[in-house]
Amino acid sequence: MNALHIHAGPRALKHLLERGLAPTDVRVIPAAAGGPKGLVLNPLDRYLFGEWLAASGQPVHLLGASIGAWRMACACLVDPDAAFAQLAEDYIHQDYPHAPGKAPKPADVSAVFGAKLAERFGGREAEVLNHRRYRLHVFTSRGRHLLRRDAPLRTPLGYLGAFATNAVSRRAMGAWLERVVFSAPAEPLPIPLHDYRSCNVALTAANLHPSLLASCSIPMWLNAVHDIAGAPRGAYWDGGITDYHLHLDYAALPEGLVLYPHFQRSVIPGWLDKPLKRRHRATPLLDNVVVLSPNPAWVARLPRGKLPDRADFKHFGDDHAGRVAAWSRAVRESERLRDDFAAWVNGTKAFEVQAL
Repeated sequence: MNALHIHAGPRALKHLLERGLAPTDVRVIPAAAGGPKGLVLNPLDRYLFGEWLAASGQPVHLLGASIGAWRMACACLVDPDAAFAQLAEDYIHQDYPHAPGKAPKPADVSAVFGAKLAERFGGREAEVLNHRRYRLHVFTSRGRHLLRRDAPLRTPLGYLGAFATNAVSRRAMGAWLERVVFSAPAEPLPIPLHDYRSCNVALTAANLHPSLLASCSIPMWLNAVHDIAGAPRGAYWDGGITDYHLHLDYAALPEGLVLYPHFQRSVIPGWLDKPLKRRHRATPLLDNVVVLSPNPAWVARLPRGKLPDRADFKHFGDDHAGRVAAWSRAVRESERLRDDFAAWVNGTKAFEVQAL
């Protein structure tokens, strides 16, 4: 059984059937939000950035929200293989001070997680911002009106309003939350952001850490990051709220393909769209996208028969070692995704590429 499934939009599918996939074809790599689910992509990330893409020389734009932003920032470090290995270790072993049987306080999670990001990227900002080939774009969500500041009463009320508005119209949710993209200075984001209220900000040494922290700050789980340097004032949260899976206008790229290592087949626009199945379908915006995702039958063989997710914190409770063991095994098993991809691009194993 193949662990990897490959899906492609119409233009990408035609390209793959005629020419296969080469490192020189790739112009954009998105990286979704999704918390622990992103762990299963770790061995594949290590191969893509540590070996496969090294055989090409073109600029590649790396788009990330939440854990995806952390992943893509790791890709920009001098030794991406080591950085991705460290990311998996850090994420698997994360632990926060809390009373027995109680969830940790958001302020404590923000403090511990922020310190970890500072440890990994502090003093290495130039590596990330000035990479010879990779152009990092960090997606965040800035609160507006009631959500302009993070506070115990206004934040849940504001997100209730955002949820209700989004159920009617995703674009209308821009009244509550604005997409803010922090982009490395070498080249602008090559994807038009006409689908939703958006703002572009220059990524600098001063705002790299706070933008990464903001992009990973799940509302009510972590505190918002306020007033990031060089960006509009306000409260900044998880980039996955506005761009859960970065369903953007990739078809507007003038050339090349979008290679999307993902933990599922569907590319859902925003976090609040998860229960709205009508927004899970592929659209013409994904015409030139190749999605690499786990075979659901393979996923069923992982611990608890599923991908790692935030529900595991509740399931394992104070059994920290049990959760670490389950997530570590999932990452080891995910080497199958790496091996399948390598076999496909090297022509040693046949795969049926399916339409998105």
